[in-house]
Amino acid sequence: MKKVFVLDTNVLLHDPMAMFRFEDNDVILPITIIEELDRFKKGSTDTGRNARYVSRTLDELRQKGSLVQGIPLDQGGHIKVALCHRDTLQQLPAELEGDQGDNAILAVAMEHKHHYDLPVVLVSKDTNLRIKADALGLVAEDYETDKIDIDELYTGTVEVMTSAENMTLLFSEGHLRLETTLYPNQAITLVDETNPTHTALAFVKGDSGKVVPIGKLPHAGVSRIHPRNREQRFAFELLLQDDISLVTLVGKAGTGKTLLAIAAGVQKVADERLYSRLLIARPIVPLGRDIGYLPGDIGEKLNPWMQPLYDNFDLIFGTQDMRGRPDHWRRGHEEMIDQGLLQIEPLTYIRGRTIPKQFLIVDEAQNLTPHEVKTILTRAGDGTKIVLTGDPDQIDNPYVDAASNGLTYVVERFKGEALAGHITLYKGERSALAERSAILL
Repeated sequence: MKKVFVLDTNVLLHDPMAMFRFEDNDVILPITIIEELDRFKKGSTDTGRNARYVSRTLDELRQKGSLVQGIPLDQGGHIKVALCHRDTLQQLPAELEGDQGDNAILAVAMEHKHHYDLPVVLVSKDTNLRIKADALGLVAEDYETDKIDIDELYTGTVEVMTSAENMTLLFSEGHLRLETTLYPNQAITLVDETNPTHTALAFVKGDSGKVVPIGKLPHAGVSRIHPRNREQRFAFELLLQDDISLVTLVGKAGTGKTLLAIAAGVQKVADERLYSRLLIARPIVPLGRDIGYLPGDIGEKLNPWMQPLYDNFDLIFGTQDMRGRPDHWRRGHEEMIDQGLLQIEPLTYIRGRTIPKQFLIVDEAQNLTPHEVKTILTRAGDGTKIVLTGDPDQIDNPYVDAASNGLTYVVERFKGEALAGHITLYKGERSALAERSAILL
């Protein structure tokens, strides 16, 4: 049955193409949205860019007819800008009187509900607005076009019971085919069906369907880092495979996501010289992605937010304790920066660039929207490898959650692609205290 969807501003700021994602239903944009977009459009963040994109799109649609009367969309529905009439506003409860943006959107939704035969649904990513809409008898929903069922999120690993003969064949022939459905680059734990304590680690080689043993790591480890559990070993396999262009690592705090990614990046860039530079970026969410007011140059501004990365470099290079060192002695990451092998910067500066032949790590990717992640992935030039790391349970961005962030979105969308691989890490290895805290708290 055809419906009428009334959109909140935050839906368009989250996904500027949202107005075209409701199939053959009608889409209503309350006039207050236009005013709110005007306030956001001057910003240099993705929110500002999305606001400008929506404004341009509406202006192009305006050339086809009257937005107030409604303009037909290719899918069969209509898009319309609706005015908020003062008499409708006055019908709201006393607590919601006034023409604030949220109340104006509620008024438009109520007016359409009372004057149209079609079901009216208010779509907003604002939890409180959905609650107020429900109190007024309106149907309210989150914008779920890009939502992922977090409980069913692809883990990248699987256990397969098999015969001892198959496990022997895997190592003697170098490959094996299993009669089970597997994804490209999926990590596999083969378990002997007659002796469950006998296991072997393998993975699917691209989209060939062949199961191959995981490779051997250097005796000294990957940049002096050794995997401490099965998932970390699988993660290193994906990170070190040059034909896998996109790797996603998901796990709670302390599971080693960032450390493994940096260790692999240092080896590939500084030791093997397969990439021209290790580029690491983080979203600056706690400051609204704006570090401008902090004193100093870009390096000094970034220090508070990039310190977790520096801690990982100190662990890799063994430079945690600088006491007693000569004044001219430099930390490992500083040496790499001086040599042009390492660059650390906020994600704001990634947009608009083409990044060829680099090992790009995007840390804390759970704070990105699907649109922002798409922007980053489309920056990849020839020969670039991108690693996304994050914990969907630790999100600071108010416009995404565990089911709608860019990291989980990419995991699900790329699980069938030969150029991508994913591992979910479970066991914390930072310390016994950190592991128990992550579980108990």
